[in-house]
Amino acid sequence: MQTEFFKNPHLRQGIIIFLVLTSLLIFFSYWLQEEQPAVYNPSDLNPALVDSSLQGVNSDHTVGPFSLINQNADTITEMDYAGKIYVADFFFTRCLTVCPVMTNNMEKLQNEFLNDEDVKLLSISVTPEMDSVPVLYDYASKNGAIDTKWNITTGKKKHIYELARKSYFAAVDEGDGGLQDFIHTPNFVLVDKEKQIRGIYDGTKDEEIQRLIKDIRTLQ
Repeated sequence: MQTEFFKNPHLRQGIIIFLVLTSLLIFFSYWLQEEQPAVYNPSDLNPALVDSSLQGVNSDHTVGPFSLINQNADTITEMDYAGKIYVADFFFTRCLTVCPVMTNNMEKLQNEFLNDEDVKLLSISVTPEMDSVPVLYDYASKNGAIDTKWNITTGKKKHIYELARKSYFAAVDEGDGGLQDFIHTPNFVLVDKEKQIRGIYDGTKDEEIQRLIKDIRTLQ
């Protein structure tokens, strides 16, 4: 074989090309794997973000089932996001501080992935008693939300607050979802097609939005 290798230039060239291509394939496979955003479990996060019942859990966390009402009075569940990459945030329409910035950045994400059917957005009101469907419809219209891409939702407060604390880890305080309970967070949460959390970002910062866009593209 060694003699044949030196005597046959075509064989030599073919083997060299094969080895180079194999090396490149191994390199790029490793590179792509390294670039993938991590899967987040409760134990990977700041304990302040994790409900006490889940602290220490280090595997298999996924976003739980949900049932919400969007700006068109349609029921939205986890099935509407099945097989999708999506970004979730928690807001309220009367917020005059971080929420307008967050909503503006959600619109930027909508425009960035407008023609990508794999990517969706989900905004959840933390003041559902005030954010009725007509209020959400007006808010969605003012902020350019496209209902096939971006659901702006309300629902039962206890359910919403449990989602924030036990599924999305978007709140830094504990509570019971009762009358006096209140969540106010700038976090955007990236969820992959398997309902796993792949990143948490400050939705008020441009550099974080760019990092989020990059991570979404990597997951695709």
